[in-house]
Amino acid sequence: MSAATRRLTTAQALVRFLAAQYTGRDGVRHRLITGTWGIFGHGNVAGLGQALVEYADVMPYHQGRSEQAMVHAAVGHARQLNRLRVQAVTTSIGPGATNLVTGAALATVNRLPVLLLPGDYFASHAADPLLQQLEHPVEADVSVNDALRPVSRYFDRVTRPEALVASALKAVRVLTDPAETGAVTLALPQDVQTEAHDWPEEFFADRVWHVRRPAPDPEELAEAVRAVRAAERPLIVAGGGVHHSEAEQALKALVDATGIPVASTQAGKGALRHDHPADLGGIGHTGTAVSDELARTADLVIGVGTRYSDFTTASGTLFQRPDVRFLNLNITAFDAHKLAARTLVCDARTGLTALAEALSGHRVDAVYEAEYRAGKARWDETVRAAFRADDDGAVPTQTQVLGALDTVVGDEDVVINAAGSLPGDLHKLWRARSPRQYHLEYGYSCMGYEIPAALGVQQAAPDTPVWALVGDGTYLMNPTEIVTAVQENLPVKLVLVQNHGYASIGGLSESVGAERFGTDYRHRAADGSFTGAPLPVDLAANAASLGMDVLRAKTVRELREALVAARAATRPTCVYVETAPPSAALPAEAWWDVPVAEVSAREAATNARTAYERSVADRRHHL
Repeated sequence: MSAATRRLTTAQALVRFLAAQYTGRDGVRHRLITGTWGIFGHGNVAGLGQALVEYADVMPYHQGRSEQAMVHAAVGHARQLNRLRVQAVTTSIGPGATNLVTGAALATVNRLPVLLLPGDYFASHAADPLLQQLEHPVEADVSVNDALRPVSRYFDRVTRPEALVASALKAVRVLTDPAETGAVTLALPQDVQTEAHDWPEEFFADRVWHVRRPAPDPEELAEAVRAVRAAERPLIVAGGGVHHSEAEQALKALVDATGIPVASTQAGKGALRHDHPADLGGIGHTGTAVSDELARTADLVIGVGTRYSDFTTASGTLFQRPDVRFLNLNITAFDAHKLAARTLVCDARTGLTALAEALSGHRVDAVYEAEYRAGKARWDETVRAAFRADDDGAVPTQTQVLGALDTVVGDEDVVINAAGSLPGDLHKLWRARSPRQYHLEYGYSCMGYEIPAALGVQQAAPDTPVWALVGDGTYLMNPTEIVTAVQENLPVKLVLVQNHGYASIGGLSESVGAERFGTDYRHRAADGSFTGAPLPVDLAANAASLGMDVLRAKTVRELREALVAARAATRPTCVYVETAPPSAALPAEAWWDVPVAEVSAREAATNARTAYERSVADRRHHL
């Protein structure tokens, strides 16, 4: 007797397959693919488009306005749900497909899963070249989708219907693998999408993919315990892996028992609640004074779920103690071995629990504990001063905008940001009250991430207030998903901060001798010089034209009132505020390596080079 089969098109079979995939962790099962974002063109409308209509009852569909933004929304969704649930994104061939590349890079850099389903050329070459097809004179099997190969953790072009079975299973394996996950691309030739095939019924059966929690190797664990017991000034660096593993309570238990202080990366902030006595806030170039002071004198740095970007390590100059050593707990050996570290290659929660049990009775010296607690108290006063507004009728600074928001949000609110000057202020100052409150995309630091990511987070947590904090520069990169928020009735809250330029890169430009060139939003005179008058651009009116309710705030008092109203709103709402220059910007607490012109005829550049050479002299390799 032959096995039962079902005759479907390739696209229909893919949708049915995806609807039957689940993740399982800690005895809890979740549907893997929660929905599909799509913008249709000739490359996917007759295949995946028709399949999504056919099976609308089992695969929710979300209409996007920008292909890149759809990926950002899916990434925000996956991060909010601890990588256990994923969204798919489908586009046509051509520009729709190439617009995926930035989002795919962001997903893979941040180790966050997203499934990309771009249309492709005819596998049969019956229509060749078809509309939007890239022709290559010696490689006929190349298409623009090949640009997705280096930014995908798995890539395949499904050139025959029956090839989908193996390809789909491999794709889902990578999506659900905590060590390998990232963007996964299945390029789908247009003719193959619509071809019928007799599929085995087993292909559509419910399938649960177990998300592993590998335990540490006993020998690695024993060596790690010896290293911690021998350390006089240990410091934990908590990364995004703590959140992905839902290891926050395990980290707290270890810290409560041992007294080891915790500094956090942008992805790891919130691993401890801000008022925990051992939480020192951010680390690195955008870190707090207390974190970076301790990092300079630490003799053992314990990285948990971090990939050690140069902001975290301050480009190799932050950890200055000559005998400093590293112990890295990470689910990927690739990240665990960085900085010549001792390794614990395991799940963050499992590893932290094992480490706490093995360290039973061990605690850091009381003098060290008193030192970092005093440093935390001093930094807490710095935060209060930055947030404080003595005149409610004054135009707020950017840090006072954060202070006003801090008074309004609840523990459950989510605050999203990615680029500009806000990430630095947030990393230093934001008081994270829950593991999911602080949502910074800083692996790729992609302008335009915030608004679409807010949509994905809001879909994942429909009853949670979700805030997208956006500067004028990043708003202009990608405001289109405001329309999607209105269409899907997602009550995201947009805080739009207008400071008339690229504030972050402008400051960097000045520091490296580039004299803020190309970073202003001002009128340009006929001779090429800037007149100093800001451009007559009304971003609030733009947001309103896309369907948002807009609240304009000119003073600290009006800002606070507008934020309260926005939090209570049931529609997408924008709070627009023009900020005053900060009276005293918080300086960077650690150096970041941005090379400066070695020779120049301009004084600004030569002075910057002198300062650069002083700083770069402290850079070191950890061996």
